[in-house]
Amino acid sequence: MGGVAYNIYKNPEHNVEIIVHVDEALGESKRSDVVDVLEGIDGVSSAEFCPLRYHLILVNYNRDILNSQDVLVGVVSQNVHAELIGPV
Repeated sequence: MGGVAYNIYKNPEHNVEIIVHVDEALGESKRSDVVDVLEGIDGVSSAEFCPLRYHLILVNYNRDILNSQDVLVGVVSQNVHAELIGPV
């Protein structure tokens, strides 16, 4: 995870990071689509697949706008089987 891709300290008292586990192997294009959909959701600050662990998505969101189930719905709406692992 080399450099910092986003600033989690923008609203630290409102931000939460969670990990979503993806059940199936996704190609690079599908992973990109899932990230684009998640980052398009109001309240999601960032979403990224963990390098070398492409079955895990790290999602940072504003808990005053969304909850973890909203994030999960964003993933499964892309016809991807997934479940929440929990906060980071």
